[in-house]
Amino acid sequence: MNDEPSDGVDDEFTPAGDDGPGPDVDPGPTVDPHTQRAAVRDGYDGMAATYRREREAAEAPLVESFLDDLAAGDRVLDAGCGQGTPVLNRLPDRVGGVGVDLSASMLDLARDRTDTALARGDLTRLPVAADAVDAITALHSVIHVPIAEHPTVFREFARVLRPGGRLYLTAATGEDGWSGANEDWLGAGELMAWSFPGLDRTRDQLREAGFRVTDERVLDDTVADDDGGAWTHLFARLAGE
Repeated sequence: MNDEPSDGVDDEFTPAGDDGPGPDVDPGPTVDPHTQRAAVRDGYDGMAATYRREREAAEAPLVESFLDDLAAGDRVLDAGCGQGTPVLNRLPDRVGGVGVDLSASMLDLARDRTDTALARGDLTRLPVAADAVDAITALHSVIHVPIAEHPTVFREFARVLRPGGRLYLTAATGEDGWSGANEDWLGAGELMAWSFPGLDRTRDQLREAGFRVTDERVLDDTVADDDGGAWTHLFARLAGE
């Protein structure tokens, strides 16, 4: 792994926005948590064009509702923004934003879809100041972070959110969680890795970081290689309001 800084932030990155496989899928090859960041980064860099073709936004109505509830002048962090969809390309004119992602190639695609500020960065060390944003979206991104580091990610979300700020992220639907990899995800010839705990543990970790879950929705996975998967879309609010 390259530990030298790049683009002003550490080059040891974690997530890039995207859908994963679901807990009932064969885990495939084992990916060491210490190399998972590099695997995810390199996988998205190598498959950006394929993902651009494959990505569907089944969650678009939920994203639009979440954004519509923001006030004029609010600022959104899209954590693991990927190619700029389905969040940054839907930001209302009255709402500002910033996108953070591990993959330089995916950020290049995002620049074609949004004028929002973009930065390479790690969800466990966000290149964002404390109390800087009013809302965070993390769609199919935390699921790429090694499981042991999910609490760190949620503490980072709490750090950059203003008191009372809102969070929208995707998590498992069941209680078993899942870790694994696909050596040829979406037929792009690239390795991709995922890891996430069961839904109850994610809820507990959010509470420990200062969040209160306010709503949950389950949507089918429209990108994964295997049919029948689904994700829980969690909505939460940070203490302080």
